[in-house]
Amino acid sequence: MAISPTGVRPEPGSFRDPANRVFHLGDEVLRGLDARAAEDWRALSGADFFTALLAEGKVCGTEAVDPARVPGAQAWATVLRHERIPFVSHPYEWSFGMLRDAALRHLEILQAAIPAGFTTKDGSAYNLQWRGTEPVFIDVGSFEPLRDGEPWAGYRQFCQTMLYPLLLTAHLGVHFQPWLRSRVDGIEADQLRPLFRGVRRLLPGVPTHVHLHGAMQSRNAAATTTDVRAQLRAAGYSRELALATVRGIEKLVRRLDRTPTPTHWADYQRTCGYTAQDRAGKERFVTAALTDGPRPRLVLDLGANDGRYSRLAAAHADQVVAVEQDPAVVDTLYRELRADGERRILPLVMDLADPSPGGGWRGVERASFTDRAGADVVLALAVVHHLAIGRNVPLPEVVGWLASLCAPGARIVVEFVHPEDPMARRLLANKPDGLFPDYRRAEFERHLATRARIAHREELPSGTRTLYTAVAGG
Repeated sequence: MAISPTGVRPEPGSFRDPANRVFHLGDEVLRGLDARAAEDWRALSGADFFTALLAEGKVCGTEAVDPARVPGAQAWATVLRHERIPFVSHPYEWSFGMLRDAALRHLEILQAAIPAGFTTKDGSAYNLQWRGTEPVFIDVGSFEPLRDGEPWAGYRQFCQTMLYPLLLTAHLGVHFQPWLRSRVDGIEADQLRPLFRGVRRLLPGVPTHVHLHGAMQSRNAAATTTDVRAQLRAAGYSRELALATVRGIEKLVRRLDRTPTPTHWADYQRTCGYTAQDRAGKERFVTAALTDGPRPRLVLDLGANDGRYSRLAAAHADQVVAVEQDPAVVDTLYRELRADGERRILPLVMDLADPSPGGGWRGVERASFTDRAGADVVLALAVVHHLAIGRNVPLPEVVGWLASLCAPGARIVVEFVHPEDPMARRLLANKPDGLFPDYRRAEFERHLATRARIAHREELPSGTRTLYTAVAGG
């Protein structure tokens, strides 16, 4: 992220709407508005529906600040300050339940806005973030006055980044994450239509929002936005019809579901081979590492599985990001955390051997996982052997990556599973003999010591696993 001489850092993901841009100054998240956007803001900030959404935490905390106190802000008519989201995530890192709840939050906000004479000009899933398991709408600059006779401008974006991915998983059982990761603008109707032929054409939501929508797009491909709006006004399209359309979409989204199916990883805590003594020793060690120093602002729990250690970390940290590869496991964890009212843990779907790269325009519009990390504590429990043996990632690369996720002076809590451990032997049995001669505890310690200062080590009672706390950069 480029930094101007004034210390202002433009947000790389905020350039598509010239009327309002997000930038950073120190730890502050600011938004500059041009004259027209500033006028819309003044109307919005005085609207009862908006102040209610702010009070309920459904829209990110926002207030106007004096532009004079912001270096280089003379170009903007108004400057807003937003609350800082604990950890920015991308929709392709969310589980099915998370994407559905984010879609419902957007539709809820839209249903509050329309009767008050406002709408949102965008419908992107990227306009929502999370406080733990609570979705929050962040694109305040998306609100604009609603003009009679005009449809919801964000409908196409909503379909491509939220509704179509949900249909893909709910109706076909296909995980949407790779589809969204491959294209920042989401799934096109033409990409989805071939998958919904025959009797599948009649599945809920498909006739109207896939086939009819796709046909309308093709029919009006040569028409301008002004032409389409004029046609709708002539046809009597009203605010009431707009609201009824949004309510219909909400009803559809609420009906869509995909119960997480059991997988090997869903039962990992029972099958991973830990004894009761090992588990108790591991929990004591992790607790000591979490409390041995300043309270962590952010903890990354890599390979979180069912969230056992994420929950433990949440008792001692401001925010925990629980990363797990299996979408079904993450969705189960999300639903449990949400039901429990846990707001300090954000579960994410991610393959640690293929973490989210930078994406979008020039590869920086959506920041990579590593660039977003900056954790105060990184938990890498029962992860190293899966990367080093299961995915053939060299030990120095594994250690280097763990260190790259850390803020200066952060703690790395890592478990090394010895080659003779049953889980390591199971992984090695599927590999050619002698492929991993350097997978040894001494080698792991040597590499860890080049990246961090090893502060504590403890061998678990089973004798085949060793835990380490290391200080990054030490």
